[in-house]
This record gives sequence, structure tokens and C-alpha cells, in this order.
Amino acid sequence: MAEIITTLLFLIAVIDPLGSIPVYLEATKNFDKREKQKVAIRASLIAFSVLLFFILIGQLILEGMEVSLDAFQISGGVILFLFALTMIFGDGKPETEKHLIKDYKHVTIFPVAIPSIASPGAIMAVVLMTDNHIYTIQQQAITSLLVLVVIGITMSLLLVANYVQEKIGEYGITVISKIMGLILASYAVQSILSGLKAFFML
Repeated sequence: MAEIITTLLFLIAVIDPLGSIPVYLEATKNFDKREKQKVAIRASLIAFSVLLFFILIGQLILEGMEVSLDAFQISGGVILFLFALTMIFGDGKPETEKHLIKDYKHVTIFPVAIPSIASPGAIMAVVLMTDNHIYTIQQQAITSLLVLVVIGITMSLLLVANYVQEKIGEYGITVISKIMGLILASYAVQSILSGLKAFFML
């Protein structure tokens, strides 16, 4: 049970549901209420589909390229760590991704679904957390279910985004996003250390 809670909290940190709210509000500012709801639902479904694709296929692609488990853990950890640093020291997820909006007519996939919800960090994280050499099929299924739960939480928050932003404020959302980045950085360092330990047989 403790492991499930830990995994859930990590997924919340890496997907960062609250951080997607300002991006979503900016992307849908010209839409009516019904269209906003459609964007929230569709973007969440697309994001889950992308993450599920990498859960199922991501490792096969890497193994086809003959990437070792140790190399993958180290490189994945480095990428996650760099991603976490941008969350901590950068403009923050909301500000960075709002600048990606160029076409307000086609915002469901980009930037709301990708990269706001299904970010590069989230994609790398789910691949690492469903490694066939480390986790059983049952554990991978539980992780996939928890990804769905976090996407469900994200969708729920987007549907009440205006209310959440009024209560927390964009500054509050940015602060929470940076805290999530700190948690993600810790996981990334652990992944790097595990890869190095296995490689050098320490």
C-alpha cells in the first residue's frame, strides 16, 4: 500500500496537474464553457493515450536499439533531473508552456495534452517505472492504473480550472510546480545512482 501511495505521489509530481491549469486557461480563453470542457476531456484522453503508448512500447523501442538497462536508468535519470531543474529554476511550467501557444484554434493536442500533461519528463518517468526487468506485469498494470487516476485528477482540475486559479492564484500554482520539481529531482538522482551502482556492480 505504501508503495502505491509513493508511486501515486510521484506521478502527481511529474505530471503536475495544477501546473496545467494556467496553460489550459490561456489556451481556451477564447472558447465558451462547452468548448472548454471538450478541450479538457479530449486533452486528458490524448495525454493518457500517449503515456500508455510509451508504457507499452517505450521499452521495446529502447531494447531494439540495444540500450542496456543501466544506461537507460542513468540517461533517463539525467533527462528527468534536467527537466526537474527547469521546473525549479526556470520560469515554471505554466509560464514556459503558455508561450508555446501560437494557434488558439488547435490547442487540445499542443500545448494542453502535449507537453503540458504528457510532458517529456512524464513520458520518461512512466517508461522507467514500468521496466520489464525490474517490475512484474502486475506492478506495471498498477502503475498504468495510477497514471489513469492522475490523468483523471488532472481532467477534473481542468474542468474547474477557473475556480482553482481564483482560490490558489497563478503564483501559488507556480510555487507548487517548483515543489513538484524538487520531488522529481530526488527521484531522478535515485535513478542515476541505481544505474551507476548496477553498472559498476557496487
